[in-house]
Amino acid sequence: MTTVQELAAGALVTSDVPTQYVVRGHDDQQLSAAVVTAPVPVIDLGRLLKQDGAGDEAAKLRSALHSWGLILVSNHGVDAAVMDGMRAASREFFRQPLGEKQRYTNLVAGERFQFEGYGNDRVNSPDQILDWTDRVYLKVEPEDERCMAIWPAHPDTFRDALHEFTKKCGGVKDSLLQALAKLLELDDDDYFVDQLGERPSTHARCSYYPECPRPELVFGLKPHSDGTVVTVLMVDDTVGGLQVLRDGVWWDVPVVPHTLLVIIGDQTQIMSNGIFKSPVHRVVTNAKKERISVALDYSVDPEREIEPSAQLVNKNRPALYRKVKVKDYIAGHYNHFSQGEILIDTVQI
Repeated sequence: MTTVQELAAGALVTSDVPTQYVVRGHDDQQLSAAVVTAPVPVIDLGRLLKQDGAGDEAAKLRSALHSWGLILVSNHGVDAAVMDGMRAASREFFRQPLGEKQRYTNLVAGERFQFEGYGNDRVNSPDQILDWTDRVYLKVEPEDERCMAIWPAHPDTFRDALHEFTKKCGGVKDSLLQALAKLLELDDDDYFVDQLGERPSTHARCSYYPECPRPELVFGLKPHSDGTVVTVLMVDDTVGGLQVLRDGVWWDVPVVPHTLLVIIGDQTQIMSNGIFKSPVHRVVTNAKKERISVALDYSVDPEREIEPSAQLVNKNRPALYRKVKVKDYIAGHYNHFSQGEILIDTVQI
């Protein structure tokens, strides 16, 4: 399958895009509409974790999660050098000749799709609307399940940069999951951390969004919610494009250099019995600038089952979601995503 990066080079000359990327009913999607920037607060993680001064940050956190389902995090302990190194390695990878990148393709024998590797989404049907993005998608945890054959060896900084970025962001994830448990007044601050199980999975997505000559017609990434516990995202520090849906209106997520964006996922929505919502979000394209992002998708051990916490179920708030096996939920999420559908609506009681 032709990469979007290749298509973009030709599209910028012809000022047109292939029909399979054009969103049906795009006039109704507000793709070219002026949107306002969401007032998503920046949470100081160091302050949140301290005994003194944590109250203000916790209040900001609670408000942001109820309003937006996502937060920006500063003072998170991931050094600027680690973030810059990961971003630079990703950008350098996508700037390589196509032949070098295809050494890590997600197509086995040029045909059979696998989720890991370099490329774009699996095409499940001829009427599927495709996204204007290429990516490298890799399992990074458990570490003994890493498939190093498809971890880019060029640039030579890529593997070490991803390992270090993953290690540092793991601490951010655990700290925030503990903060979520405190907000819900659960008996154990480690409730969500413990729910991850013995072999939780973490996947890295390095995404490249080339310039698009018709941004009013094309999604960089179609509207979706994340099927994760949380997603920790390092967005491009100079180019926006991520938007979040609230009350039927699309809002720009602000760009704040060297912060991390944390997005609540469906698994947390289920375990919190709907108190924390997994927001619908998307990426729009840009006619003049390319965009890079690096995300870490954190998921419960795929062999475990999840359901609303017993502490959050009572006669006034019965269980809103049925028990689901994580492996099955993730598989269903990919299928629903390809069709532009939201899976969590199907597991409501």
